[in-house]
Amino acid sequence: MSLILKHWLSILFILSILAIGSALLAEHFFNLAPCKMCLKQRHAYYAIIPLISIFYVFNKKNNIWLHILNEIAILYGLFYAIWHVGIEQNILPGPTSCSGILSKTNSLQNLKEQISNQAIVNCSDISWSILGLSAASINSLLLLFILTFNTILIVNNFYDTKKNS
Repeated sequence: MSLILKHWLSILFILSILAIGSALLAEHFFNLAPCKMCLKQRHAYYAIIPLISIFYVFNKKNNIWLHILNEIAILYGLFYAIWHVGIEQNILPGPTSCSGILSKTNSLQNLKEQISNQAIVNCSDISWSILGLSAASINSLLLLFILTFNTILIVNNFYDTKKNS
């Protein structure tokens, strides 16, 4: 475990690139269009990659702010990933623009607006799965793994700072 923590930023950087790379590969080469929730989950990785790059350029890779900002990005992605799994499993409601549900209305204009604002890909549809796990489920597990190690690293750095003071 100490080896993982020692090289954590490199591992996190590589995992983020692999996550984005596989999502873009599925989207562009296998024509698996993402829903709005899938796109929101990517934001975490889109934030982590430049954050780590910027802190490496300025040789501040052990800065606690880098790890806290990564933690915030991870929590953001995890929130949307878990919500997306809940939508897929019909446990949680999705946003109206992503769920494919139309509200009752007496206005033809309102109905037209609802239809035109509907997402092309419904968030509750699972476009592919591996061993019964959807992309949102896999991403939830990945983000939980990342959150665990990033939190351990923050606690260890904080503890070591307090211990050495």
